[in-house]
Amino acid sequence: MGLLLLVCVLLAGPAIGQGCSVCTKTAQGLDDKSAKGLNGGIVYLAFLPLVLMGTVGIIWWRNNKSGA
Repeated sequence: MGLLLLVCVLLAGPAIGQGCSVCTKTAQGLDDKSAKGLNGGIVYLAFLPLVLMGTVGIIWWRNNKSGA
């Protein structure tokens, strides 16, 4: 199982990395107002998953604390 996960992670790298270059080239051609809008959109899309992961992490941490 671990080997399959490792292979998937290694093969996904180049596919994910190309999106960064496309986004960078797009952002370079934008004016200041549009660039701020793009950055705001990225933060907006990242906010909910980060809040959900943080909430799950805090709940897990509180439930697994030792009673010392």
